[in-house]
Amino acid sequence: QVQLQESGGGLVQAGGSLRLSCAASGRTFSNYAMGWFRQAPGKEREFVAAISWSGSNTYYADSVKGRFTISRDNAKNTVYLQMNVLKPEDTAVYYCAASFGIASMDPKKYEYWGQGTQVTVSS
Repeated sequence: QVQLQESGGGLVQAGGSLRLSCAASGRTFSNYAMGWFRQAPGKEREFVAAISWSGSNTYYADSVKGRFTISRDNAKNTVYLQMNVLKPEDTAVYYCAASFGIASMDPKKYEYWGQGTQVTVSS
């Protein structure tokens, strides 16, 4: 089992920044690829970013490329999502997820999920 806990969400004005963190506990964090997904009201959960177990490979949705950065610190069992130039359409609940495999955009590839943290961007 891997337990994931997100933090860092909140209310921010358009153009602002937030940094999300996801702390993992349980099994060896460095064995897992990690992903960030988000879900807005009335919409399906969508891929945001993913990072390989080593951190050497990262992947982004087109909608956040150039604005968001995913990173990880295996010594701290934590993955981060730095979000810059936020837009109202970024408003959603953000979830981190762990995959015992390669990093993927497919949420079905992730075995463990956090509870989510709300990000609200005002215009």
